[in-house]
Amino acid sequence: MTDITEQKQLLGEIADPCVMVIFGAAGDLTKRKLIPALYNLAKGNLLSREFAVIGVARDAFTTESWRAEISAHAKDYATDVLDPDLWDWFQHRLYYVQGEFGDAVTFQKLREQLEAANQSHNTHSNYLYYLATPPMFFSTIVKQLGDAGLVKEEEHHWRRVIIEKPFGRDLESAQALNADICTTLTEPQIYRIDHYLGKETVQNILAFRFSNGIFEPIWNRNYIDHVQITVAESLGVEQRGGYYETAGAMRDMIPNHTMQLIALTCMEPPISFDADDVRDEMAKVIHAINPFDPEEVLTHAVRGQYDAGQLGEQKAIAYRSEEKVSPNSATETFVALKLELDNWRWADVPIYVRTGKRLPRRLTEIAIQFKHAPYQLFRKTNVEKLRTNRLVIHIQPDEGISLRFGAKIPGPIVNLGAVKMSFNYKDYFGSTPSTGYERLIYDCMNGDQTLFQRADMVEAGWAVVDPILDVWQALPPRTFPNYASGTWGPKEAAELLARDGRQWREIHE
Repeated sequence: MTDITEQKQLLGEIADPCVMVIFGAAGDLTKRKLIPALYNLAKGNLLSREFAVIGVARDAFTTESWRAEISAHAKDYATDVLDPDLWDWFQHRLYYVQGEFGDAVTFQKLREQLEAANQSHNTHSNYLYYLATPPMFFSTIVKQLGDAGLVKEEEHHWRRVIIEKPFGRDLESAQALNADICTTLTEPQIYRIDHYLGKETVQNILAFRFSNGIFEPIWNRNYIDHVQITVAESLGVEQRGGYYETAGAMRDMIPNHTMQLIALTCMEPPISFDADDVRDEMAKVIHAINPFDPEEVLTHAVRGQYDAGQLGEQKAIAYRSEEKVSPNSATETFVALKLELDNWRWADVPIYVRTGKRLPRRLTEIAIQFKHAPYQLFRKTNVEKLRTNRLVIHIQPDEGISLRFGAKIPGPIVNLGAVKMSFNYKDYFGSTPSTGYERLIYDCMNGDQTLFQRADMVEAGWAVVDPILDVWQALPPRTFPNYASGTWGPKEAAELLARDGRQWREIHE
């Protein structure tokens, strides 16, 4: 975090004036997340009054009809009760440009609308472009912006581009995409967004680790036995079957969300919270992950696909029965990995990762499992086994931190029970209406890239994933579907830990 942005947040100061241009403005992301996030920033007095939004899409809207469309859904997707006066102020700063992303005429119309918005709202000619589009349009849009002269920075006016995931579908395509956009943009102009990093608890990992003297000294291989990261979804693919067939759980979740969680959990202390200092240390972690050879893929990586099953009182259909999914699909909806870092702090400390759809609960958490204390002291007591200490960082849906430790059970004999101390954000600090995008958009408006991926981080993530995908492509699964909806994945995922004498943390309601 830059000093300026940190000061602005602490003081509740507003972001820089700008026009935010949303490509793909007719899509769900705009209605469900981006517009509500901007409204929340305005309500929190963090959005400049010198501000406007221009939506760009091929859909046949005018400015008036797009405003009406956004307003019609505003209450449905708002995270809090809408203030009529504030919404009226906000919606009158919405504009629309219809056109194809590959057509130069679209960008000429955009230039005219930008100039008009700048005149009407005094946005200081600062432009933020948000690419809420399918990946196939990323390079096209950036090139067209460059050809139209809309990304050139001069006279202290900034131009920034936010690019949604997925950033490539393998290492080669990620490198090609980076090369493409870097012919038009400089790295400081590029903001590769991962909305997971907008969650409060993800950001708190840094504060928790580096501001508390009781944890950082034991955050290493001398005290930690292993780390478990779970990113679970109870939903299936819903209406995204067509996309998911080309992606799968590995591409969808591991190179971005999961790698970022690993990096924040395992990084060394940065020399400051400046963006590049933080991202340097995060990049080192991802580069330190040992890539798999083909034999290790068979023993260190598990894939699964959900079958029909039961989630609570609802019956769930199999993945192969979902809309736009092949009846013989070999696409994985579950992934479990055993990863190892080749560095001093984490040598011989495995990091187990699992992510999947149609699991019993929607949650994301990081569990730090500490090593056993010595048994000798308790050898003449009724204590048969010491429970290990475990720290769990709960990221969603209930943000907080819990710690398990042993305590003596009251009575005349020595016996130990496991107890838990827990902290929930909403209990201590109250709940702030959020979509998870507010912090990221605010940071981009202020030029803070701390929570955005850099090119080398993206490519390092794909370098870990590619060897696994290559083996899976060469050896199609024979047992799909191999886990019932409403369970914690295939039995091979449990065996991945059992071979090491460990087990996944039991997660209850």
